[in-house]
Amino acid sequence: MKDYIQLKDLEVYRISRELSLIAWDIYEGLDWRDKKIMGDQFVESTDSVGANIAEGYKRYHYLDRIKFYYNSRSSLSESCDHWLELLYERKKIAKTGFEKIKALETKLSIKLANFIATTYKAKSREL
Repeated sequence: MKDYIQLKDLEVYRISRELSLIAWDIYEGLDWRDKKIMGDQFVESTDSVGANIAEGYKRYHYLDRIKFYYNSRSSLSESCDHWLELLYERKKIAKTGFEKIKALETKLSIKLANFIATTYKAKSREL
């Protein structure tokens, strides 16, 4: 019998939750107008990274799992390459918060790519 790793023990998921925590701190520091215009979408797309990992992880079929992991990667890009950049450009967040998230984005992007590749490999081993 295979060992089953709990979702909360997956490094890729733990990093996504860390990203969400930092994003929430940034969001909380925004005024109501900035939350409405950019913040809501920033925090929702950030939270979507972990949510898609969680949803995909419980799927039975590998290709179904991978679809959610790709969605997670897209949400990461939306959050960090679009909304975070806008928040920083418009001087709504400090450089330290921006750099903290960008560093996590890089780490998480690599982990997600490896997670997707590993899922593909696991599928080919069972054929």
